[in-house]
Amino acid sequence: MNHHVTHVPDGLSVMTASFLHFHAVRVEPLPVERYRATWLGLGIPVEVIDRAAAYQARWGGFLVPPAPRYEGGPHVLSADLPFGTPEEGWWFAAGDQRCSLPYGFMIAPDGAFGIRGARWTPLHAHVEGWVESVALAHRAAGSARRITQVSGDAVEGLDLDALDPVPRVAGIADTWWRGPDSLVAVYRGEAEHFGRPGYLRADVYEGLPEDAFWFDR
Repeated sequence: MNHHVTHVPDGLSVMTASFLHFHAVRVEPLPVERYRATWLGLGIPVEVIDRAAAYQARWGGFLVPPAPRYEGGPHVLSADLPFGTPEEGWWFAAGDQRCSLPYGFMIAPDGAFGIRGARWTPLHAHVEGWVESVALAHRAAGSARRITQVSGDAVEGLDLDALDPVPRVAGIADTWWRGPDSLVAVYRGEAEHFGRPGYLRADVYEGLPEDAFWFDR
């Protein structure tokens, strides 16, 4: 059953909690416990299954509005069969893609959220950072007087030193930056993943009203 979100995970900004409440829905997630015995039989360690179960309990079933990049990001957040080795660690899917892509959205052994296909590329230090970034993009797009899309070498020309990082997005490859009345989202994920600098993207939001920065709370 689909229903509007009445309870959001703790630890999120006020802005993102409101975003999930009004714009997300949550479907009934499949409990990981249903697969625990099977996964144990496949040699997946107990602690890895516990990580997937904790992710599923916190985020499983959330359908978040599309992100502006990565073809919208995961469709429904949901853990899936972990894979890996004791040496490299264990990953599991963060949720299925909305469309066909040459990579999947994954949660890494250290909890980072990112994309894995030809290689592993962490985007945010955790899935909460991803959700915060989606909420921030939604807020900025609805509040900015002007939005400029920048790509390739032009992204490197942006003066980010004059801006402050937005720590709530826990950026790794993808980062957000704040000015007095502006926000800049820099998306390096696909450029790093494919080794193609031309895939570098940034969105510059200008003319933001003061109340657009309530994500600080």
